[in-house]
Amino acid sequence: METAETSHHLGDLQLAIMRVLWSRGEATVAEVHEALEAERGLALTTIATMLTKMEKKGVVEHRAEGRRFVYQPLVSEDQVRHSMVADLTSQLFRGDVTALVNHLLSEHEIDARELAQLRELIASKGRKEGR
Repeated sequence: METAETSHHLGDLQLAIMRVLWSRGEATVAEVHEALEAERGLALTTIATMLTKMEKKGVVEHRAEGRRFVYQPLVSEDQVRHSMVADLTSQLFRGDVTALVNHLLSEHEIDARELAQLRELIASKGRKEGR
């Protein structure tokens, strides 16, 4: 798999396809289509076209099994998450992580348990950084 420094910005459908591949490890076009059909209602050809585009982007690869292509992810969910959050932070918050966290805290309902988890994460990060 590639390093996390590579930008892997994926659209909504691409993320949905990647989630199928991440959960299964690999899948054919038909299997991806079947997994997404109920929520997306897309044609099989749309999935095939998107997988071809994603392969050109370097996030998936395929091998042929007879006439079927079996696709595997080339990047992990963590790599994509890291890349997309870094892009978001850079583009919307000019690289200011504090502004991003402030936005998330002020714009989203956070219960006491989640707040306690966040406090522990911050404390743990502070201990690792020697602060």
